Amino acid sequence: MDPLLLVGVFVILFAVITLLKAVRIVPQARARNVERLGRYHRTLKPGLNFVIPYIDRVYPMIDLREQVVSFRPQPVITEDNLVVEIDTVLYFQVTDPRAAAYEIANYIQAVEQLTVTTLRNVVGSMDLEKTLTSRDTINSQLRGVLDEATGKWGIRVNRVEIKAIDPPKTIKDAMEKQMRAERDKRAAILTAEGQRQSQILTAEGDKQSRILRAEGQRTAAILEAEGQSRAIDQVFQAVHRNDPDPKLLAYQYLQVLPQLAQGSGNTFWVIPSEVTSALQGVSKAFTEALPRTATREDLPETSAADEELAKAAEAAAEAVADAQEGDSTGPRQLTQSVPEPSPLGDLDKQPTETERR
Repeated sequence: MDPLLLVGVFVILFAVITLLKAVRIVPQARARNVERLGRYHRTLKPGLNFVIPYIDRVYPMIDLREQVVSFRPQPVITEDNLVVEIDTVLYFQVTDPRAAAYEIANYIQAVEQLTVTTLRNVVGSMDLEKTLTSRDTINSQLRGVLDEATGKWGIRVNRVEIKAIDPPKTIKDAMEKQMRAERDKRAAILTAEGQRQSQILTAEGDKQSRILRAEGQRTAAILEAEGQSRAIDQVFQAVHRNDPDPKLLAYQYLQVLPQLAQGSGNTFWVIPSEVTSALQGVSKAFTEALPRTATREDLPETSAADEELAKAAEAAAEAVADAQEGDSTGPRQLTQSVPEPSPLGDLDKQPTETERR
């Protein structure tokens, strides 16, 4: 092969390679540092950039977007001497590619170590209960310290989040027991309050029902008394208005006699002395109404009420006659009581000394 041809091919290849090395394309949200003869020269911006081949050295791209780094759990001792493991998540962004490349060798590792030390300092001044309930406070303190320390590294810490706080297993068991006891306590309190409220409502209901029942009974008694009063008043007015004769009152005596015999345990009867006079008046009323020579065939047909009245008068007369005979061998005794004042002045007879005895 011709040596000139080889030299020409070599020159062409060198020119192509040099041209490729002179052109650098940087994507959006990326940056690349350029050193010229071992010294920082400039930072390539996104887009098409040209460098001097074999003189300028282009470093790897640096991501300018916000990055998320999750660190492994770190043991931290609280103020009450309990060891807890805390997981943290860091959100940061490179703002100065030159400082991120030349101010710190490995900014990811540096941020992790700074987060651990700051976290131990913050949590070491809190007890376990406060640590579990003060995540926002811890996050804000971590962010303030990290942002201040990483500012010279060309890094901006946007936020720090605590992903998990894991106390020891014994502490977890104790916390579960405490939580269960608190829940049982609240349940017992709610149950007791419910029972008390139920008893109060039941007592109030009983009270209201008794009050209403008493008011109803009082009203019923008042109405019943008023009804009896009106009935007695009407009867009294009717009696005085109609002016009943002694025959009617004698008939009322006859109607009371059957009531004296009611009941299986009645073995002793007390018959007022006025009954004899009443029976005599009734019998006289029936005998005077008929002529002495009249017979049963000659009598007009009487009503059923007259027949019953006559039978009652005969039965009452026989009962009084038996009582006067003083038969003491029978199961029931008819005793003539001391006469009481009669409601009718016309039929009242002054009892003799023998009748009183």
